[in-house]
Amino acid sequence: MKTDAALDEEIMRLCGAAQNRGAVAQPLYARDVVVATWVRFKCRYGCKGYGKHLSCPPYAPAPDETRAMLREYRAGVLLRFDGDPAHPVISPDDLPLDFHPFFGEMIRWINTTVHDLEKMAFYNGWYRAFGFGAYPCIFCHPCVAEEREGPVDESMRRFCRHQDLLRPSMEAAGIDVFATARHAGWDIRPIPCRDMEYGKIMHGDIRSVALVLVD
Repeated sequence: MKTDAALDEEIMRLCGAAQNRGAVAQPLYARDVVVATWVRFKCRYGCKGYGKHLSCPPYAPAPDETRAMLREYRAGVLLRFDGDPAHPVISPDDLPLDFHPFFGEMIRWINTTVHDLEKMAFYNGWYRAFGFGAYPCIFCHPCVAEEREGPVDESMRRFCRHQDLLRPSMEAAGIDVFATARHAGWDIRPIPCRDMEYGKIMHGDIRSVALVLVD
């Protein structure tokens, strides 16, 4: 195991790289990543993306798997992405019924940053580095999980067109993003929707969170 000083140095290097990509970065102990079973229930009941993206449940790791994995790590980098580069101003009427592609540029910004930081750490000798993105994956639209008929199970992953890029989102793996963000000193709140209608957010002040575990 590398020293704490070496780990700190690598994390600060990744924080700098994240900031160069427009993200806010904060070192975080792995023990401060909050995992809760209820998070997966929110995916299974209430999210229109369930079963349609390989980054999401039921394909993503279950909370118990995530808890076990986190016990193998000391620290990482929590990332915050403020706003949607393609839509700095958003009103409820801007959102189409299928709003996932609408946020495509933002989702790609988040998940490519996560992938790049994980890769940087890996090739710098931190071979256990692993990233968690945000939102349903949009490297393909539609995802093969939505295109293909048959059982909704892990075997679908073999058809993924971007297996090198695909990572589970934090929430898909059972991570309580709101509680974890508070450990970094960030106040992340749900965006109100007009008349509480699904997806019809009232403003574009979106704060998205991702995670790269280093060691």
